[in-house]
Amino acid sequence: MAIERAIRLAKFVAPTDPKWLSTLDAPTTELVADSLVHRYDPRASPDGLRGEEGTFSICSFWYVEALTRAGRPDEARLAFEKTLTYANHLGLYAEEIGRTGERQGDFPQAFTHLSLISAAFNLDRVLG
Repeated sequence: MAIERAIRLAKFVAPTDPKWLSTLDAPTTELVADSLVHRYDPRASPDGLRGEEGTFSICSFWYVEALTRAGRPDEARLAFEKTLTYANHLGLYAEEIGRTGERQGDFPQAFTHLSLISAAFNLDRVLG
């Protein structure tokens, strides 16, 4: 998803271009679980690290932003609202979210919060 984000930010391809839309939809079946996005599939690309890879919070908010820019605000809003539920009592997010919703990795994760702000800003612009 990082490459896709860079492409979108550089305005290399329009967010409604059929090639972009197929790029957006491609990982959905394998990497998106209940609106949370994995960086990669460790079963398909073993990384050799111990433990289980959680969903990557920054990717989840990038996914919201990508759906928003692709003209799919209802899907984006649902994904956004679901992802918001994984904050702690102070509204902070970890780098990863484990299978049972536990926080994993760096905490709090600044980059995740930047992607949250960007996703919220763009979704709000579309929803009015």
